[in-house]
Amino acid sequence: MELTTIIGLSAAVLTTAAFLPQTIKTIREKDTRGISALMYSMFTVGTLLWLVYGIATRDWPVLIANAVTFSFSATILALKLKYR
Repeated sequence: MELTTIIGLSAAVLTTAAFLPQTIKTIREKDTRGISALMYSMFTVGTLLWLVYGIATRDWPVLIANAVTFSFSATILALKLKYR
């Protein structure tokens, strides 16, 4: 495996894993008062576009990281909208 791929996968794991604690906390507590709907809307759409880019270019680190991150951010956004 090339060094650039290892760096890309490491970055993908770290940035994706960073959303897991917020997702778990939001699901458990059902408290979204401190979460910006606008920020999560923009982030979720941006992540979806990165996912489409990863698919189009077959860039596996980008594709995998953004598929997982999209699922986390979409979950948080959905809960934000649900618990308004």
